[in-house]
Amino acid sequence: MQLTTLDWSIVFAFFLLILGIGLWASRSAGKSYQEFFLSGRHMPWWLLGVSRVATPSSSATTHLVTAIVRKTGVPGHRL
Repeated sequence: MQLTTLDWSIVFAFFLLILGIGLWASRSAGKSYQEFFLSGRHMPWWLLGVSRVATPSSSATTHLVTAIVRKTGVPGHRL
């Protein structure tokens, strides 16, 4: 599969977006431990909810559930 100029443009734009967000967020992250770990206690409720829902969606969880289902079958994933 060959990547076209459009593909590389999307990858590059995504990289720049993520880099920009990281640089923007780093301005306040190092001020204190509360800023780093608790976002200065200024996160809106909906962002906390999105973060809570996204946390178990990591790749490690996906691999763990896949391994459990492979070992114990589909009912075993609810353990």
